[in-house]
Amino acid sequence: MKTMGKIVMLLTALLFNTLTGAVCASVLGFSPAAGAVGMNAVAAFMGMAPQSASILREGVYTEIWTGELVKVLRAGLEGTWLSGIPDQSSIVNNDVIHLVEVGVDPDVLINNKTYPIDVQALEDKDIAIKLDKFQTKATPITDDELYAISYDKTARVKEGHANSINDAKFTKAAHALCANKNTATTPVLKTTGEKDPATNRLRLTVNDLVEMKRALDNLRVPSDGRRLVLCPDHVNDLLLTSQAFREQYNIDRNSGKVGNLYGFEIYEYGNNPLYTTAGVKKALGATAEAGEFPCSFAFYKQRVFKATGSTKMYYSESKNDPLNQRNLINFRHYFICMPKKEDAGVVMMSGYQA
Repeated sequence: MKTMGKIVMLLTALLFNTLTGAVCASVLGFSPAAGAVGMNAVAAFMGMAPQSASILREGVYTEIWTGELVKVLRAGLEGTWLSGIPDQSSIVNNDVIHLVEVGVDPDVLINNKTYPIDVQALEDKDIAIKLDKFQTKATPITDDELYAISYDKTARVKEGHANSINDAKFTKAAHALCANKNTATTPVLKTTGEKDPATNRLRLTVNDLVEMKRALDNLRVPSDGRRLVLCPDHVNDLLLTSQAFREQYNIDRNSGKVGNLYGFEIYEYGNNPLYTTAGVKKALGATAEAGEFPCSFAFYKQRVFKATGSTKMYYSESKNDPLNQRNLINFRHYFICMPKKEDAGVVMMSGYQA
């Protein structure tokens, strides 16, 4: 039966090529017989080079899906607490960015009457920073799955990888924008509200928000462009105690945008960094111990930056895996978000009373 099917397919292909070649040749003013022979010759030549055709298809395939992933990653930042931050992707070279190129703001003279004007050496040195590398674990797609399912499994996998990378980018960016500990230029404050009987955590109050504003005021941070990213605990605290916040709270589920209050653009994000009871930021991905909770943080948009580097898709075909008969797909993506200088942000960690 298989042999008969192949014969039928071959005859059908020959008939199609013959008719197509004859018609095209007639339109162009050539002999229909020559057109039929020529079309079948072209088809035969293409059939003799399956390996090069396969390589071409694979190259086009990975290129298309890499482009689609980049689109999803870009869209994932729009409207979120990472949008509006200056984008320095244009000066990324080989997934490395130089801080001196990011720029430090010089002092401004007003109504100066003294010449020559003083020369101000910018303190930042030319520090080369490698963008953070985000790699997904490989996802298998078996030939059996592709044969049985009714949807585009590869597209679904690509979407899942994009979501995972974006989640990791937000988590890493939040960690980078929070101070390591309390200093004169990187204030880490503690909540002062009532104690939550279930966790012994001190709730966030409106007064605590005012203290965050005051800390930025003391750092001479401009009032326009301040952004506050609240953890869910602190959002819930304000919903319980602040009517003004309740009236503002109309969260956009896609962006996390809450509203504007006390001079802040307020967002909610569920994976902010953890702080120890002593006020020290824990490592990325660390688990919470007793008395340790996610923080909230505020920053000035113009004093931080983000940059996107290269994106690459890795793909192996099932025909190269005879034992498992599966395709493997994963991605590598470079991105960074960090302060230009740590002097325009404030952290609010949860106080704790055992």
